[in-house]
Amino acid sequence: MKVRTVSYKSKNNSREFTQSLHQTGFSVLTDHPIDFQLIDSVYNEWEVFFNNQKKHDYTFDIIKQDGYFPLGTENAKGASLSDLKEFYHFYLWGKIPNNLSNNTKELYEQLVALTSTLLLWIQEETPNNIKSLFSMPLPDMIKDSTSHLLRIIHYPPLDGTEQIGAIRGGAHEDINLITLLVAGTEPGLQVQDLDGNWHNVGFDPGALAINSGDMLQEISSKYFPSTTHRVINPNNKIKNKSRYSMPLFLHPKDDVVLSTKYTARQYLDERLKEIGLKK
Repeated sequence: MKVRTVSYKSKNNSREFTQSLHQTGFSVLTDHPIDFQLIDSVYNEWEVFFNNQKKHDYTFDIIKQDGYFPLGTENAKGASLSDLKEFYHFYLWGKIPNNLSNNTKELYEQLVALTSTLLLWIQEETPNNIKSLFSMPLPDMIKDSTSHLLRIIHYPPLDGTEQIGAIRGGAHEDINLITLLVAGTEPGLQVQDLDGNWHNVGFDPGALAINSGDMLQEISSKYFPSTTHRVINPNNKIKNKSRYSMPLFLHPKDDVVLSTKYTARQYLDERLKEIGLKK
């Protein structure tokens, strides 16, 4: 399985990107307009946040799903062990830590703006028989949505007390339409092919990994697969290093019809219950 790298500036960018999502569920995007120095600044600010016990003052709201989620909060769908991570759900309307500058908000807005272009690419390059399944054009599905989620994740260093079999991020698929993943600060991301084999996703610090989520798979009748991925534990050389990553989960408006079975809100609520984030 080879995840295709696509230059944002390529003449055939929309076709290459959409083909990659169709074939593998993933694509790596280079030469994009997101400011790398901004990404670095945001990572630095959140490292300070996670290393301070005041983070517990921002513990998540079970209804709104914004705020800080401690270690042991989440497990992958069907998994018995919790992921070895803590994370923060950043929404424009949600609670925001006092130590943060405006950088996270700016990065959030840049990423959302980029997704509008990517959805337009997918809309233009998807075969007509698949597009006919969409209840509306893809860019319209996210118009005025307030549900886009920037998740800042901290995978702490391993100290040997972890449960046997526990890993940083259990095998899972993303719930949303598409995910934009800012390059992690350490290796570990893997994707699974149709034969069950795992492959490392390697990309440089200035690249973005984009994957199709369950909602895009649902509305396209599996034309765009929601590929299983995970974050494995580090090897001994970097065992004691923290890993940070920042996925932006792009969500449609709640009332968007995904299929005859679900609206976006119905689908999201069902999946949040499956992974233990909602009662």
